[in-house]
Amino acid sequence: MYRKMYIQLFNAVTDSLEEMQAQNFGRAQEILVAAQQRCEEIYMDAEDEEEQ
Repeated sequence: MYRKMYIQLFNAVTDSLEEMQAQNFGRAQEILVAAQQRCEEIYMDAEDEEEQ
């Protein structure tokens, strides 16, 4: 689970930095927010699996 979350965030940060270099700050924010949401889903799904 944590490996999957790490990969998601690392890739999002990389993509976001590229967007920032191109001065696409809104897109950079969208990338980070989406990654945050995906990681939250991964975490919540793992918790649900543990409870079952």
